[in-house]
Amino acid sequence: MTQQTRVPLWLLVLVTLSGTMAMHIFVPALPVAGEALGASPASMQQTITLYVVGLALGQLIYGPVSDALGRRPALLLGLSIYFSAGLMALFAPSLEWLVAARLLQALGGAAGIALGRAIVRDTAHPLRVTKDLALLNLLTLVGPGLSPIVGAYLADHFGWRAIYVFLVLGGSAMLLFTYRLLPETNRHLRALKIGSILRDYRQLVTHPGFAGYMLGGACITSALYPYLASVPYIVHGQMGLPISAIGWFAASTIVGASLGTFLTRRLSGRWPADRFLLLGAGLGLVMAATLLIFHLLGWLTPGWLLGITITMTFGAGFASPAALGCALSAVPALVGSGAGLYGFGQMAMGALGTLLVGHGDDPVISCAVTQICITALALASFRFARAHGIYSRR
Repeated sequence: MTQQTRVPLWLLVLVTLSGTMAMHIFVPALPVAGEALGASPASMQQTITLYVVGLALGQLIYGPVSDALGRRPALLLGLSIYFSAGLMALFAPSLEWLVAARLLQALGGAAGIALGRAIVRDTAHPLRVTKDLALLNLLTLVGPGLSPIVGAYLADHFGWRAIYVFLVLGGSAMLLFTYRLLPETNRHLRALKIGSILRDYRQLVTHPGFAGYMLGGACITSALYPYLASVPYIVHGQMGLPISAIGWFAASTIVGASLGTFLTRRLSGRWPADRFLLLGAGLGLVMAATLLIFHLLGWLTPGWLLGITITMTFGAGFASPAALGCALSAVPALVGSGAGLYGFGQMAMGALGTLLVGHGDDPVISCAVTQICITALALASFRFARAHGIYSRR
């Protein structure tokens, strides 16, 4: 890596977590904001679903734009939109206004997710891609993992709008640091043509290795979204715990995911990628089935809910860096577009999960059944990629 392409890791962490942090921090405030705006629980869950949709669509845009115009201008544009939308959400007078602001905020925050990964791929040695992505993934789990606790505290003590004061301040800081410190890392700019973009995406989705790793990675990492959309109503509504407890249950995802990602980083280079993928997805499927069985038998307690969630997210953290590394290595000439399409797949699956979990009268059953379907698809996709991909042994 040359001096010209060296990027501070903490800056990549900040911009990568910006998009997802704004989603996670608002989860504990769903009941409070819904009461203030006169919205039903199902309507408030749509603020999560549409936010994830915005993250998905945004990453389709920033990937090819950054391949053509550079990572730096694309990221600055996204962070500017993220900051402006935070101001809109802060002063939202109605649910419709809030939903629109959050969709716009997600479209801006998507830049950090897609381009943070692309910058790592630009600057890391090919043999260190999985390790560096695992480290980035581990560090960026801290923000989304702790943000529900922060969100619960702010909503409980100062009201739900205090969350957007926090996000606006954070967005302004990230915009400033990126402008001052981020160099351009894309040394192979390509012409921005709609026809070329469509051909690039077609090349990626028809590549068996990329398609399998992308779909599997999207499923295993988005299996926690049904839980995040349901946990306020499980913990507060069904278990009768206070709103302040919601943040801790949402933040429990950080424990397992961080441990899984840390272990992947330690074992990377000694284990083939297939082992991370199949073990992680298999563990997620077993835990989703365990959640359903325990609830149906009347065994589900707050302690068991935490244990099952931590173990499931351990599997996600164990598999996701290897899936991302294999996917981005499948077509090296299209790293930016690949990162954007990979992120789109993650968020699209997350949006589908939060949409499906809104159906049904029992949030635990809805959550568990949705997670079973998603993790089973992840396992099948990794097995498909293993049969057709050429990078699975790295």
